[in-house]
Amino acid sequence: MSGIISREKICFLTAPTPMHRLDRLSGELGVDFWMKRDDLTDFGTGGNKLRKLEYFLKDALDQGATMLLTVGGAQTNHGRLTAAVAAKYGLRSAIVAVDPYPGEISANLLLDGIMDCHVYLAQKREGQDENGLLRETVKKVTEEWESKGEKVYYIPMGGSNELGALGYYDCALEMARQAREAGLDDPRAVVTVGSMGTYMGLAAAFANEKIPMRLTGIGILPYRDIRKSAADYYARMRQAHDLPVSLSPEDFDLTSEYDCGAYNNPVKEVREAIYMMGRMEGIILDPCYTGKTFSAVLQMIREGKISRGETVIMLHTGGVPGIYTLHHRLEMEKELADHIHIL
Repeated sequence: MSGIISREKICFLTAPTPMHRLDRLSGELGVDFWMKRDDLTDFGTGGNKLRKLEYFLKDALDQGATMLLTVGGAQTNHGRLTAAVAAKYGLRSAIVAVDPYPGEISANLLLDGIMDCHVYLAQKREGQDENGLLRETVKKVTEEWESKGEKVYYIPMGGSNELGALGYYDCALEMARQAREAGLDDPRAVVTVGSMGTYMGLAAAFANEKIPMRLTGIGILPYRDIRKSAADYYARMRQAHDLPVSLSPEDFDLTSEYDCGAYNNPVKEVREAIYMMGRMEGIILDPCYTGKTFSAVLQMIREGKISRGETVIMLHTGGVPGIYTLHHRLEMEKELADHIHIL
């Protein structure tokens, strides 16, 4: 890592990832629209979590771990990429989710199995505390594998803690170099906010490395107070890495206005945004994260919250396997049926 933080990682990504202008969309939207392609990272079909896993892997191997265990939904992208890194480095992997069986082994679940990752779906009973059930199941799975001789290393949901966020501290420095080389003047970076680790790594670097870019975070799940959550996360980052800059809730450009009421829910305007990106630029977005973020960008342009002529760099965080999950796929199949012609 360059910059003011010094922390070792295992470098397994081909970086920098591309950052290019989307010419047709720029003309259509009236903004200078760019995309940073972190969906094109190297393993497990790619995605943003791999930058975080460079740090987790180093820590795990330093502790003598033989197995990576993480948590998320049944179709977690982070879990898939944890499985990919484990496979590459000869480790076992497991995912724990408090989720019902989705009715089929598709999308990320299918990819998890291909990479020999074991997925544990804990079934919540009425009145049961979900967080408590998750902790209990993680403990049970850890004990099961350690009884077989494995040493389990736990990675939090989304890889979003003070260590994982460093992956996007690195990415911020990379984006700053690319923007400077492209001659971009005062660009706005736009990123999805789920478990917040990606956003926080960028925000910490923008502030502490004095990067001349604005950062806007689009919440894709309901937050009680998204700016307070960011300030609390940053306080932990600052303490862990001895960062000089202090930030308060109002310093974070974050919005929950476009979360569409729930996490990973099928939404018509999000699907329309996915179709627009695919039909104008040949880039595939996913319905949970990047599709919802691009839909928010389109609304912000219409509402004047993003100005005409402004330079916007959207970070593509991956997640494309989400298109193939049953509840999203069925909606798309209905809408796209007229594109199939049987002769």
